[in-house]
Amino acid sequence: MSSLRNAVQRRAHKERAQPKERKRFGLLEKHKDYVVRAKAFHKKEDYLQKLKEKAANRNPDEFYFKMINSKTVNGVHKSGGDSDKYTEEELLLMKTQDIGYILQKLQAEKKKIERLTATLHSLDSQPSNKHVYYAEDREDAKRILSETKSVEGLPAFEDLPESIKRKTASSYRQLEDRKNRVQELEKVYNEMALKQELRKKGKKRKLREDEIVCPTSRPVYKWRTERKR
Repeated sequence: MSSLRNAVQRRAHKERAQPKERKRFGLLEKHKDYVVRAKAFHKKEDYLQKLKEKAANRNPDEFYFKMINSKTVNGVHKSGGDSDKYTEEELLLMKTQDIGYILQKLQAEKKKIERLTATLHSLDSQPSNKHVYYAEDREDAKRILSETKSVEGLPAFEDLPESIKRKTASSYRQLEDRKNRVQELEKVYNEMALKQELRKKGKKRKLREDEIVCPTSRPVYKWRTERKR
């Protein structure tokens, strides 16, 4: 019977729209919109009620170390004590892995520069190779001279097509960018290597400006010599 009742076409009851005189208030809220809003409101209301009960029934003498190790910064809760999460050996190992990654990228960039430099040639200048020919007599010298003149030289850069000129200029710009990147990676690698060495054991001190042999803007440290067994 239920299947037959559902098979019969019935009138579709539609909810009315917002009247014209109330258009300024926007769309008229439908029943399904009210259900979603009511569920969200009651969910927040129940959550606040549970928090109030938890605060009312708490033990005033309870203590956790998180109470003094954590703090709120600009309304955001941040837990303290993260600096002691790793030991010195673990921190040194992580720094070593970071240095290895930077060194790998540095070596890869240098290899790319070598390959790019090998493929690029200076098209602006002609090769300066000089060949010396020896002739037995005048006729032989004339024949050699006529043969060397008939050989065409390499085309100049101005005589090349525009597409090749653009590709060559783009390659030189790419080469310059890679050289700048290598300089930046070397700077980062040197700084990380210095920090890694400073984390190691051993007495060290920072040299004054008058003690540095080669003046440099970077700090220079000197380790105390120790006898190794």
